[in-house]
Amino acid sequence: MHFSLRFLIEAVAVIGTLGSLFYYALALAGLLSFLRARQSSVQNATFPGISILKPLKGVDPEMWESFCTHAEQQYPEFELVFGVSDPKDAAVGLAHKLKEKYPERPIKLIVCDRVLGTNVKVSNLVQMLPNASHDVLLVNDSDIRVTPSYLHEIVAPLADSSVGLVTCLYRGVAAKTLSSHLEALGISTDFIPGILSARLLENGLQFGLGSTLLFRREDLAVVGGFEAFLDYLADDYELGRRIAAAGKRVELSEVVVETFVPAYSLGGLISHQLRWWRTIRDARRGGYIGLIFTFGLPWAIALVLAAGGAAWAWALFFVIVIARLVVGLGTASGVLHDRTTLKNLVLLPLRDLIAPVLWAAGLIGNRIQWRGDEFTLKNGKLERTSNTSG
Repeated sequence: MHFSLRFLIEAVAVIGTLGSLFYYALALAGLLSFLRARQSSVQNATFPGISILKPLKGVDPEMWESFCTHAEQQYPEFELVFGVSDPKDAAVGLAHKLKEKYPERPIKLIVCDRVLGTNVKVSNLVQMLPNASHDVLLVNDSDIRVTPSYLHEIVAPLADSSVGLVTCLYRGVAAKTLSSHLEALGISTDFIPGILSARLLENGLQFGLGSTLLFRREDLAVVGGFEAFLDYLADDYELGRRIAAAGKRVELSEVVVETFVPAYSLGGLISHQLRWWRTIRDARRGGYIGLIFTFGLPWAIALVLAAGGAAWAWALFFVIVIARLVVGLGTASGVLHDRTTLKNLVLLPLRDLIAPVLWAAGLIGNRIQWRGDEFTLKNGKLERTSNTSG
């Protein structure tokens, strides 16, 4: 009986380790596919007017500087439309300050006084849309920082009428806390390789990323407008999924933007990660189970222990470590141009050992915290359970 149990544990560890090795091969293929597909983005002879929609709640790290990079776009015609649900929100002052600094830019601030659904961000977008002057719309998160050529580059794929949405990868810029560095490291070495793997497996992306959602007003209308996402947590994912389901392509731009990771405490990191894991579980249930094979280092450690330190187990361990580093560093350097990943490499084992614990925790429970509010998540939709912001 003891022998059978040991054999079973060893067999599971072998399957997990080999599954992880297959995943790393897939991730590397996804990385190479993306790099091969890169081409000059500024090919579009026409540059349509763009309305940048930014729903706000509170002040995020580096938000003012990020706003400025949007106002400084080298693009013929665009506007910034900010939306807040509370006229006393701290972000309101930054929007007014931006209007003062860039008086030549069309900048609007809309007070969205109605709560139309549990996702207040989308509720704001519904109320902001009538104030948008242009038929090409851009929604991105408030802490996203971009280069002056951002609009020029991301709009080019929309010249193809078969493209319904353009989205972007992003790199995390960490604050000074350990948890913030762990989060940024995970974005570069875990999350982005997963995106590139999905792009390869599904022959293109079937979802959007909140770092950039660029689309036509008419394509938004086809999928039901912003109203269709009023109760969804992953509104960016849903928008891309529905546009793809409507027969349009979701294009992953070669542009990489920056997001600023808050100075998380350990508790803050766990809360954020649980929200992220449970969101993925609810949106892509089959894919979530498959993520168990992305934890290469924990599987390889388990294999060495289960095999009693056998030479073949150690050999697989070192193969996994090399594959992990190739995929993580290849994505961080070759795709994201993230210079901090190499400096934070010493944290990678800690990150990899924490990840499966959080993944397992994400399998159970439906409670999430988001922007000071607590919700129950069911079938991708939010139900408010309490308000903790006051």
